[in-house]
Amino acid sequence: MSEMQFTPAPGLSVGVELELQLVRAHDLDLGRDAQDLLARLAKRRLPGAVKPEITESMVELNSSVHARYDALRAELATLRDAVVKEAGVLNLRVAGGGAHPFHNWADRRVYPTERFRAILERYGYLAKQFTVFGQHIHVGCPSGDDAVYLVHVLTRYVPHFIALSAASPFYQGEDTSFQSSRLNAVNAFPLAGHMPFVRDWAEFLDYFGKMRGYGIVASMKDFYWDIRPKPEYGTVEIRVCDTPLTVARAALLAAYAQALAAYCLAERPHAPSRAIYRVNAFNRFEACRFGLRGELVDPFKDRRKRIGEDILDAIAAAMPHAERMGGAAALGELAADVRRGYSDADWLRARYAASGSLRDVVRESSELWAAPG
Repeated sequence: MSEMQFTPAPGLSVGVELELQLVRAHDLDLGRDAQDLLARLAKRRLPGAVKPEITESMVELNSSVHARYDALRAELATLRDAVVKEAGVLNLRVAGGGAHPFHNWADRRVYPTERFRAILERYGYLAKQFTVFGQHIHVGCPSGDDAVYLVHVLTRYVPHFIALSAASPFYQGEDTSFQSSRLNAVNAFPLAGHMPFVRDWAEFLDYFGKMRGYGIVASMKDFYWDIRPKPEYGTVEIRVCDTPLTVARAALLAAYAQALAAYCLAERPHAPSRAIYRVNAFNRFEACRFGLRGELVDPFKDRRKRIGEDILDAIAAAMPHAERMGGAAALGELAADVRRGYSDADWLRARYAASGSLRDVVRESSELWAAPG
């Protein structure tokens, strides 16, 4: 299993993947133009990469690896500008958000790669329903054992990332009452959820070997866990975030993940425990349904707490590490948003309340995505 050898990443580096909506300018519904857009982008020299995703209505923006928040944010802005410009030539708009508000999943077409066709063959209609849009955050780890530790301990903070990124209140033309409805589509997959409780990298390799031996998985890509180790990159990958409405907010979330991981690795505030997973489903649901206003159960202190309040406490604990890595301003900006109760989901609902049109919501969110900053 040479591909499962854990290759340490430099320091606590950070990188992100952003899945983006490709929207037809004339009716604001999702288009089917990923191939044409990617062909145009292939002619440009860009940092990072832009890749296909499971359906032709989306692309995935990949940053390169960064040590500091400001460099990541600048690169994401460069990539955004290139994608928006080339999409405009094709009469497309580009938008963030975790779900398109009114598209019909049955209209989607799977992108023609061998892997995506295999997913369609295995999962049927779920593959098309997987036209939802997320941000994945990779944080570098010094070893496989540290990666296992981080996956377990960061699971305690999964509600933070859901609430801070929540941007999918509408789905199939309806207000779902959720701040983040996107994860309900992910939950349908049998290999979603969380990594099993293993003590170290050796035990994880034993688990992975058994799963591959059963024919259940072929690689780490087949696990749709909330957080998973990525041995070939030397990272842990946080996968629960909706794609935010701006690259600026995407960079803020990455800075928070980087600082939180640094805090956990340096200070070891929590010992890995099965108790994390005892309350994980409840905590995750509260964050999806209510966002910052939801409650979580702290498995280490056996008490309930507002998610927003818990985020502020975690930001305070991680701030010294953010200062060392250049992310203090980013965490301060996130904390200010939490205190005023801001979320992208509420922004989208406010746009709908003002106009009464989900098409206007898509138009305004695509304008927000394209705006400088």
